[in-house]
Amino acid sequence: MKKMMTSLIALALMGSVVLTGCETMTTQQQGVGGGAAIGAIAGQVIGKDKKATAIGAALGALGGYVWSRQMEDKKRQMEAATAGTGTEVTQTADNQLKLSIPNDISFASGKSDIQPRLKPILDQFAQGVNQQGSMEVKIVGHTDSTGSDAINNPLSMRRAESARDYLVSRGVASSRISTEGRGSREPIADNATEAGRARNRRIDIFLAERGR
Repeated sequence: MKKMMTSLIALALMGSVVLTGCETMTTQQQGVGGGAAIGAIAGQVIGKDKKATAIGAALGALGGYVWSRQMEDKKRQMEAATAGTGTEVTQTADNQLKLSIPNDISFASGKSDIQPRLKPILDQFAQGVNQQGSMEVKIVGHTDSTGSDAINNPLSMRRAESARDYLVSRGVASSRISTEGRGSREPIADNATEAGRARNRRIDIFLAERGR
């Protein structure tokens, strides 16, 4: 018990150091350092020994995303490429670049074939991604609430897969892209109106850079 208390005190002090040092740390250092501290605490809670702490710290450091100069440059490029299309380009709370692309420029209703207006956006997105080995891509498809889950779930997945296949055709390694289909489960607008349903029919593309 005494040994465990000592370890917990040490972890608390480490967390304090990470937090108080944030003002002098780069964004990348904050992401990796914070991840390592969280991972170390998780290792203590789960394993209660030094080996588990070391493993937890390593996993935490690997799991954190960073917002680097390359990510900021990519955000600006995508803002320019999507201007006037209704696409939302944002930095998420966990330092991912997110493109929320509305259905009217990406896919026809009930279809998973990429529309011509989406291709220039995906071309710009693919540009340079393969040159940054620590970047990874996730594509998530969504539908409105019209129809059943038996229709919407596979449709949303097919849309994500179509975007993935296009990026692969533009040189992005398929091993760096994950896809998900979430059907109508995550609306961003009211499905009771046509305008709301149109907003909910979308794909979200995430670009993330792992802390090194």
